[in-house]
Amino acid sequence: METQGYNWSEIARNPRYLELKRRKRVFLFGWWIAASIFYFMLPIVAGYFPELFKIKIIGTINFGYLFILSQFVVAFFVAIYYTKVANRDFDRLTEELINEIHGGKAAHKVSGRPTVELAVEIQ
Repeated sequence: METQGYNWSEIARNPRYLELKRRKRVFLFGWWIAASIFYFMLPIVAGYFPELFKIKIIGTINFGYLFILSQFVVAFFVAIYYTKVANRDFDRLTEELINEIHGGKAAHKVSGRPTVELAVEIQ
């Protein structure tokens, strides 16, 4: 593998990189806010409305158990949604950036996803 130097300052100013960074930031910050609100609802509801946790839903399973389990379900679906968005949008923007950096040459692909081969010399 040949060693290729990259001008990281130039890449950091590249409009495609800035767009990728902006989209990821907006997406992740929005989901972080929503997840944090949902997460902190548990101790707030438990502290201020403890009677909700006494409501039986099915047998001995009460509202509290279902609310706690919903935290895991929501986290699982957020991870799946992030994966879909990343595969659809972030990977496409990354591939466009890589192609531009490599002077229009096609990026190397592994399993349909772009990869960048960066070699670093250890001195």
